[in-house]
Amino acid sequence: MPTPRETILTALHARLSALPATALRGEVLPERVPVDGLLILRDGEPGEPEVTLSPLRYHYQHRAEIEAVVQGADRDAAFGTLCASIGLAIAADRTLGGLCDWIEAEAPRPVDLPIEGAAALKAAVIPVALHYSTADQLA
Repeated sequence: MPTPRETILTALHARLSALPATALRGEVLPERVPVDGLLILRDGEPGEPEVTLSPLRYHYQHRAEIEAVVQGADRDAAFGTLCASIGLAIAADRTLGGLCDWIEAEAPRPVDLPIEGAAALKAAVIPVALHYSTADQLA
């Protein structure tokens, strides 16, 4: 049986998979970036939970990361479009169907990465805060 953490990350990956860009989870950067861009969801860190008693609950602000990558001549516009689509996908349901209390992305810090013999990449890590509670720290 999957843990709440895994269920939430799977739901976030499914949400990203509905976008035109190729969405992977925990993979290495492939040799080729698809035309519509590439998203790689990293599980991130759950961090130190806040604890409440009676009933015992662990409240997490889990920090996952989405690596967003585009390539091509018009990469600035493509990157902007890709980031906007991620924002819209998250804002459409900030509880991922009731699986978590709240999900919120932070602003990306894009960088241009030159590639020898190919068009440069534009990439950024987009931190995503997942707020949820569990009855067990291993759940």
